[in-house]
Amino acid sequence: MSLKARSTSVDAIAHQRPLYGPTCQCRIEFFREEFRKHHQCLERQREYYSDVAITQAENALARILQQIEQLCQRDDACEVVGQLLRQFDVVTKLSAWTEPRNVH
Repeated sequence: MSLKARSTSVDAIAHQRPLYGPTCQCRIEFFREEFRKHHQCLERQREYYSDVAITQAENALARILQQIEQLCQRDDACEVVGQLLRQFDVVTKLSAWTEPRNVH
């Protein structure tokens, strides 16, 4: 008895969106969410920055979010996007809020 290969909708989706590689949707969504977290953190800290600084940061975030798919297609995407996230972290200090602390 021979087994027939069946193609399912799950197979079609898996071929359209690989879990790794230059067109990885999961990586794009992960990075997009990280930038959104920085934006939310910036909003909570709005009173501590000038309007000009907030506007510049929001413009930079908007530009990155518009280009995130192109950025993620680069061979060095993780390094480039990671550097951008670190630059925003200098301003928002988001990692200080989310990193686990050692409590003794």
